[in-house]
Formats: sequence, C-alpha cells, structure tokens
Amino acid sequence: MRFANRGEIDGGRPAAPGKTPRLYALDGLRLVAALMVVLYHYTYLTGGWGTRDTRRMFSAIEPITRYGWLGVEVFFLISGFVICMSAWGRSLGDFVVSRASRIYPAYWVAVAVTGTVVMTWPQVRSLAGWETVVTNFSMLQHGLGVWDVDGVYWTLFVELKFYVLFALVVARGVTYRRCVLFCGIWTVAAATAPAVNNKLLDMWAMPLYAPYFIAGIAFYLMHRFKPTALLWGIVVVSYLLANHHVAKRVHDNANHVMALFPAQLGVLAAFAVMSLVALRKFDRVQWPWLATAGALTFPLYLLHQYIGMTVVYGLREKVAPPLLVTGLIAVMLGAAWLMHRYVERPLGKWLRTALLKGMEEVRRNTPERGPRPAAQEPAQEPVAAPRQAYGYAEVPRAAADR
Repeated sequence: MRFANRGEIDGGRPAAPGKTPRLYALDGLRLVAALMVVLYHYTYLTGGWGTRDTRRMFSAIEPITRYGWLGVEVFFLISGFVICMSAWGRSLGDFVVSRASRIYPAYWVAVAVTGTVVMTWPQVRSLAGWETVVTNFSMLQHGLGVWDVDGVYWTLFVELKFYVLFALVVARGVTYRRCVLFCGIWTVAAATAPAVNNKLLDMWAMPLYAPYFIAGIAFYLMHRFKPTALLWGIVVVSYLLANHHVAKRVHDNANHVMALFPAQLGVLAAFAVMSLVALRKFDRVQWPWLATAGALTFPLYLLHQYIGMTVVYGLREKVAPPLLVTGLIAVMLGAAWLMHRYVERPLGKWLRTALLKGMEEVRRNTPERGPRPAAQEPAQEPVAAPRQAYGYAEVPRAAADR
C-alpha cells in the first residue's frame, strides 16, 4: 500500500498520477448497480405494463427488485471514488475535457434515439415537442425547468453539479488536504440546507445525494493513502446522513407500500462494499471481462427505461412477462455494446481531441499576467523570477478513466 508524503497531505504540489492497476471490482459493481435500476423499472414500475399487476407477475423477485432504485445511490458512491481518482494530478482543463468526452457522446445519441421512440410511440411517455428533445442535448434541462426525455436523466444533472463542485478542488490542484476540506465543507452545507430553506443552497448542496459522493471521495483517500480515524469519521457521518434521507427516497420511488428497513439495509450494504474496495480487499479481482461489463453500464443506463417500457407495452400481451423482461435485458445489453463500440469510443476520442485543441488555444492565447496600469508602470521592468507555465499541457495526465 502506498502512503502519502508530507507535501501531499499538507497541501503541497499535487502528486503526479502513477500507473495504477484497474479496479475491476468497481466495473462489476457498476454493472450490478445498472441492472438493479433496470430491473426496478421493468418489474416494479407499471409504466409499460398498463393495468397489469407487477407484484403478481414477478412475485418471486419483485420484493427485491422494488428496491432497485438504490443502484443510483451506488452509482454516486462509485462516482465520488472514481472522480477523485481520475482528477488526481490533472489540470482543470484536462478534467473538463475528460468529463465532457466521457459522458456527452453516448448521451447525445441516447437522447436522439429515445426522443424518436417516444415521439413515434407515445403510449408510455409523451413529450411536448421536439424542442424538449433539443434542449435535452445540453444535459442542463433541469436547470431550465424542461422535462427529461428519459426518466433516468435527472441523475446526470446531479452528476454535473458534483463535477462543478469538485472542479473547485481541481482548479487549485487535488491534494489530500483539499479533498478533506472539500468533504467537510460540503457535509456542513448538505446537513444545514434543509433547515435554511434556501433554494440555491439546496440545489448545490444536494442533501439527499451529497453523502454518497463525499463518502466515495473519503474511500478513495483510504485506498490511495491509508485508512485513518478522520477518513472513517467522514464516512460514518456520510452514512448517517444518507440513512436519514433514505426515507424520502423510499417515498419518492414507491408505487405502493414499501418498507423502509430493506432500503436502509441496502444503503448499509453499499457502504460496506465500498469499504472493502477502499481497504483493497478486492484488489485480487483481476478479471478482464469486468472491464467490458463496466463499459456497458453507462449506455445501458441511458437507453433502457422508456425505450424498454415502450417495447414492454407493445409485447405485454404476446410474450410471457419473465421471458419478455429477460429477452429485453439481453437486447439492451447488446444495444449498449453497440453504443460503446461505435459511439462512445470513436466519438469520445474525436470530442476529446477537439476539446484538447481548444484548451491548448486558450492556454496559448492567455498571457501570464495582465498589463499594469500606465500610471503604476516603472521606468524599467524588473526581471521576473522564472516560474512554471500554467496550463494542462504542463501537468502530467492521470491514468485513463475507469
């Protein structure tokens, strides 16, 4: 296990990212989280099934899959871990390029495909018009008060806000101390936001979801350096806040009576699994096929809900429910692979290259310092001490995104 040097902990220069082994366990956990959400939508929600009772059709699994929405909480935990890991040693420009090229290509295609499906067959989901689809391409529709083309897109806006907040750390340089301070300040903001009744604070503090991102960051610091009482304290406080808010999440996701305790148990299990990841208990899991499984997660998540429910609506009277759901998941996994292979990889590479060129142009045309006012300019400019040029090109790049 690698330990930190004093400069990293006390806020010195960011550590240069080393060649770290891929955490295949996180790839597997992401796929499990995605399938949890998929099964929740297909076997618990009634959207595609019309008047048919999902509790009777899926009586063997519905008592479990009704809690599949907890996959979102798992995603947020993983996101805190992975974003802190991938941002280490990067400049702000590299961080922005990495995030944009990672999430937008697949998202754009998913919006176009889902929008076309629901506009053509509006039995499950209806849209006001193509203007809604066009606005969704920005991924900022929540801020504009526009409906999502697909029900899962609300989580992407939550992710974007996390990226913006963490960019404040990246702009200064990601260090141990700054990550801990960030976790502490965000925890205070999230814990006080409900009592303050301020919409702007509530929007950015995200009290329901902040504990998962914050715990994920603390788990990564444990993994990169070592577990400490301070980091465990951050995790425990985050768990307590998450456990407090899970009752509202149950209420928001229940079509009928849903017990609170299984959801609380699910949150505890998610924190427990991430603790094992942080303590390197899964480092021996080196199964390359999990990388492919993890790669399917994002496109599967983007495509499955309203497209899948529309298919269910059309075939619900013709195919037995268990067979229909099983076949639909297989088809969606195939569609996710196609999107990853022919959209995410080539379009993501193109977008990354284009954005990097744009960032290079910004750096090239940004002076080191602005001109001084004429009245204060000395007769002879003193020779400045040499310093490192600012820009993403001078900062070592982190390992590839996971």
